[in-house]
Amino acid sequence: MTGDSPDPAAGPKLLWYAAYGSNLHLARLTAYLAGGRPLGGARDYPGCRDPRPPRDSRAIRLPGRLYFALESTVWTGGMAFYDPAATTATTAAPDTGSPGHDGTAARAYLITAAQLSDLAAQEMRRPPGTDLDLRQALREGRAVLGPGRYDTLIHPGDLEGRPLLTFTAPWPLAEAPLNPPSARYLHHLAAGLREAHGWRTTEIAAYLSTRPGAAGHWSPQQLTDLLT
Repeated sequence: MTGDSPDPAAGPKLLWYAAYGSNLHLARLTAYLAGGRPLGGARDYPGCRDPRPPRDSRAIRLPGRLYFALESTVWTGGMAFYDPAATTATTAAPDTGSPGHDGTAARAYLITAAQLSDLAAQEMRRPPGTDLDLRQALREGRAVLGPGRYDTLIHPGDLEGRPLLTFTAPWPLAEAPLNPPSARYLHHLAAGLREAHGWRTTEIAAYLSTRPGAAGHWSPQQLTDLLT
């Protein structure tokens, strides 16, 4: 690993956080970092110990599959989760600019390990302030830190010499309790895909409508109408 000197428990001070759900939208992520309530949300967030914005961001494509499951108390409807094994691809890579249907469109934010820890805590409705131990995830590619819906840490690869990390549910896609996402939630995903990847509305609709949980409930035309 390059860059800042690593902490024995947490790993490098700077890393890439890969957002694949509503945090694709920078305004949504800012509520986690600086505190506050995102537009359309139903919850106030305390923010991170370090409220500064990301130092950089990249549009990337993750190996694996985005899907929607469970019931969000913030947005209602299914929440975005990520199964890194549900794919034929093997590594994370920069986005090619084509929506396609392979892999998971994501946005990598350059943040500190402490910020990642505080993001994860807020996702699980725990108070921020405790650093995660990243060593197992960095070593093995995966670490189950608890039974919660975002307590599983995934290391799908490195980006520009720094580790890329995200969090998801502990179960595979095949065992997920799928649930279609709400219109409000889809608006945040769409805003993030526009910001990070520059996709058109029809491209966003084609991508999101084919993700498990949304497929069969949101058609490409319905999503295009919603997002226009």
